[in-house]
Amino acid sequence: MNKKLNTFFFVLVATVVNLVITIVVFFVMLALFLRLIAPHISENAVTWGAMLIFILAIALAFIIYQLIIKLFASKVDMQKYFYPIFAPKNRFRKKG
Repeated sequence: MNKKLNTFFFVLVATVVNLVITIVVFFVMLALFLRLIAPHISENAVTWGAMLIFILAIALAFIIYQLIIKLFASKVDMQKYFYPIFAPKNRFRKKG
């Protein structure tokens, strides 16, 4: 496989992993909240708590995802196997 195809599969798998992490973190946090805190507060507070948990789950999943990517990057030479997604573009470079 070439670098562009490797990059495509990496981005695809990384996106799926990020979504799975977000969903798992959200449901774990929501289950703990509903089990431990929700019975002791009002329904309105439960609604606000669920919304807060959703935002916190996204933030926590992003942190976990970053740690996984840093670990992966430390073990794999990404420049060797992947095409740079955001290549620096020098518009003033001489051509020819």
